[in-house]
Amino acid sequence: MPGTAKLSRRQLLRQATAASAGALGFPYLVPGSALGLADRAAPSNRITVGMIGVGRQVLAYNLPFFAGQPDCEVVALCDVDRWRLEVTEERTASYYGEKKNGEKKNRCPKVPKCPRHVDFREVLDRKDVDTVMISTPDHWHVPMSVMAVKAGKDVCCEKPLTRSIAEGRLLSDLVARHKRVFRTDSEFRSLPQFHRAVELVRNGRIGKLHTIRTGVPYGIGRSQPSPPHVDMPVPEELNYELWQGPAPLRPYTEERVHRIKDYERPGWMNIRDYCDGMILNWTTHLNDIAQWGNNTDRTGPVEVEGRGKFPPPGSLWDVCYEFEFACTYANGVRLVCKTEAPYTRFEGEEGWIQANFSSQDRLQAEPKSVLDCKIGPNEIHFLLMPEKRDFLDAVKTRGQTLADAEVGHRTSSLGHLGHIAIQLGRKLKFDPDKERFLGDDEANQMLALPPGRSPWTI
Repeated sequence: MPGTAKLSRRQLLRQATAASAGALGFPYLVPGSALGLADRAAPSNRITVGMIGVGRQVLAYNLPFFAGQPDCEVVALCDVDRWRLEVTEERTASYYGEKKNGEKKNRCPKVPKCPRHVDFREVLDRKDVDTVMISTPDHWHVPMSVMAVKAGKDVCCEKPLTRSIAEGRLLSDLVARHKRVFRTDSEFRSLPQFHRAVELVRNGRIGKLHTIRTGVPYGIGRSQPSPPHVDMPVPEELNYELWQGPAPLRPYTEERVHRIKDYERPGWMNIRDYCDGMILNWTTHLNDIAQWGNNTDRTGPVEVEGRGKFPPPGSLWDVCYEFEFACTYANGVRLVCKTEAPYTRFEGEEGWIQANFSSQDRLQAEPKSVLDCKIGPNEIHFLLMPEKRDFLDAVKTRGQTLADAEVGHRTSSLGHLGHIAIQLGRKLKFDPDKERFLGDDEANQMLALPPGRSPWTI
């Protein structure tokens, strides 16, 4: 699949969503009428949403979805960058408007006229906010989610959900204890080719599963060297202290945060103070499908080993940019995850099936007849709907989402396990029930909560 790694995930997603839905005969967006909703619910029946983070992901996907649903209302926008808080319909139309070929990109139907906040704690304190959509840098995901749950809010949070396995366990237990609705906001379970592949595998159409292979794009460090750190004055519109939050204090430079008055891919995604790079950012999509197909999305593997490449020591951008790691489960299934191109491939005793994110052939199988199989009424079925629709419906019913905190934690754990094995350079044995390595104190120290600083320590 040459060249796919040069496109951003969001550019690929725009292509993949429309193409795969049409090719496989599934609707990606379920209209409100199909869900029994009126054109617009009465204000008293609407779910209120506070958007924490108003960056590129929010403008492209999160805000357009919530603003377009008849049964919810966006009542707060929050960002530490005041320029981003000034988002308008004109800006979204300009940035996500007409493509060169005339095709319209996804955009917000109407930017809500609602209160804007710099400090997310003000959103959590509001009694009129039922739920929050957390779309911040990764180092804020768990601290904000924890505070939101304690404030009585239901939470939809971007992936990767966690920065460590201990963080994930803390969050999962807290969500269960407080009985909050939680959705890990990964959209791949809502893409028809991955949904179809999992249903076929879970219903035995390729026989007993023995191997899963997943691929993700290479990190930017493979093709672009890290920029130097150059001390800069903090822009007046940015609350840099609040942006850093629980992360270690570092001097400001633009490539550490995001480019000012811009929505391009931010530098923080390449810095381990805030993000673990592709080994968490992209693997949480494809490995989530692997876990789902293996029926292990609430547990984990028993063994892991791996290798990877990092930028030179002292680089500003310091995440692992090329890697391969392998996990073995108690049921004997082996998962191999590596930088290549985005896909999930299931191999069984009677054939294989592969779901591709960016290839022309969204779904491949051998024998090809597997793709024509019908799933009977008494077999395993999974509802196909957008991930945020899944969240809103669960808020109404107080039910469980398809990717709750436990599922998001277990999926992120695969990337963390691979990352630890790569850094230590040895095979590790793991107890997925106790979430501890066997006989390896050094490895167990790497499961801990990331270093925090008051008042953000959780």
